[in-house]
Amino acid sequence: MASSGLSQDQVFEVLKSPRRRYALYYLRREGGVVDLSDLTDQVAVWENDTTLSGLTSEQRKRVYISLYQTHLPKLDDAGIVEYDRDAGTISLSRRARELDTYLGDVSRPAIPWDRYYLALSLGSILLVLGVWFNIYPFTLVSGIATAMIILIAYGVSAIGQYLYYRRRTVQGLPPELRRAEGQ
Repeated sequence: MASSGLSQDQVFEVLKSPRRRYALYYLRREGGVVDLSDLTDQVAVWENDTTLSGLTSEQRKRVYISLYQTHLPKLDDAGIVEYDRDAGTISLSRRARELDTYLGDVSRPAIPWDRYYLALSLGSILLVLGVWFNIYPFTLVSGIATAMIILIAYGVSAIGQYLYYRRRTVQGLPPELRRAEGQ
């Protein structure tokens, strides 16, 4: 496996199975080490459009066997998950971030973060220039206050973007199921 990342063919191969995509959605949502049984239950619930109490043992078994024998080893071989077959535990690896673009919900318009940060940068430059050249009303703001305003603006923006990303990509149903339900 190349250290520079997954090739496009590898990405498409890994993501062509809905069962693997559901497993990745669940792992992203849980954000840590999960048990194979919990992963099996959630994937089976999504696949069969039912509740946990409505799952049959046959539905569970079918998902469990394919995850255990095929899908998790394939994700592990690609370096996307860390799968301990003996312990029955799975977690996302750092490499899983390479799939975020493909697993995100592209049906909803995203905030144009690039333009937002460009505007924030231009505003910061104007603020610094105004203070530097003693242009009114910028003369009312000291150099330290200017630095603090800029740092706070970028800090709040970064936190806001992080929370937006987490809410949008981690909670709820996988995007393909949300579209099916009309969400």
